[in-house]
Amino acid sequence: MIAYVLRRILLLVPIALVVGTVAFLLLHVIPGDPAAVMLGPEATPEQVAALRERMGLDEPLAVQYPRWLARLARLDLGTSIFLDKPVTEAIRERVGPTVQLALYALLIAVAVGVPAGVVAALHQDRLLDRALMLFAISGTAIADFFLAILLILLFSVTLRWLPSGGYVEFSVDPVGHFQSMLLPAMALGLSIAGLPARLVRSTLLEVLREDYIRTATAKGLDLEAVAFRHALRNALLPAVTVLGYALGDLLGGAVVVETVFGLPGMGQLVVNSIARRDFPVIQGVVMVFAGIYLLCNLLVDVLYVYLDPRVRYAGG
Repeated sequence: MIAYVLRRILLLVPIALVVGTVAFLLLHVIPGDPAAVMLGPEATPEQVAALRERMGLDEPLAVQYPRWLARLARLDLGTSIFLDKPVTEAIRERVGPTVQLALYALLIAVAVGVPAGVVAALHQDRLLDRALMLFAISGTAIADFFLAILLILLFSVTLRWLPSGGYVEFSVDPVGHFQSMLLPAMALGLSIAGLPARLVRSTLLEVLREDYIRTATAKGLDLEAVAFRHALRNALLPAVTVLGYALGDLLGGAVVVETVFGLPGMGQLVVNSIARRDFPVIQGVVMVFAGIYLLCNLLVDVLYVYLDPRVRYAGG
């Protein structure tokens, strides 16, 4: 088990290096000069050139890239051009709402998707099955931001049950915190709830046709009890993989949803940094998102080994 995990960790290093290299190169080839943006349209070419020299932007990429890699190896993401603070500090101030939003959305996806898949499998080809799968497909087909707007119109404008935006810290007001996070979490969670629903349904249908399930039902056990106690664990394996990868995708989707609801998370930080051409912050956010995504993949691999020992034996 330990050797299996170590191999997976070693495989993450070259992937992270490739992601960092692509992010570095793309940000330096897109149009826009952060020095010109900082000084404004009234700045002279001499002033822009002096600021570029002070920030090291006048040096060739062949010099900037190794320096950036060396800092990255020390977990130093540099200093923000506009915020005038370390990028790690800027991200640490904003990462809380984003991670909370992604976790809440994942809980909603699991709470909605897994039971829906089980119920649909137990009522195969009936009206309830078709209705649940239609709901699952509809949620997946709707864009996050559009679903967010629909939820605001329903729960904030029409019913006036929940706030349409803003953020309340849990330590300040737990009830207000969950009220401020419920609509964003629903917008993200319902958009991916269809994935575990469809996977659990299809996998559970296959498991319910196994001999040990037919034997259990032939002995008089209730089919629903057999499904939840014995078949569901095997049916959850594909869903675990998808949800683990979806957690990384949720962090990316949170950027758009945070903008709609005005949450002070990493979404706002990256949007403002792109507008300002704040390269160090953009690169730092990309690397943090990539690191979280790779960590989620590693956790999925470990959990998969725990749920299915055959993977461990096959891996040696």
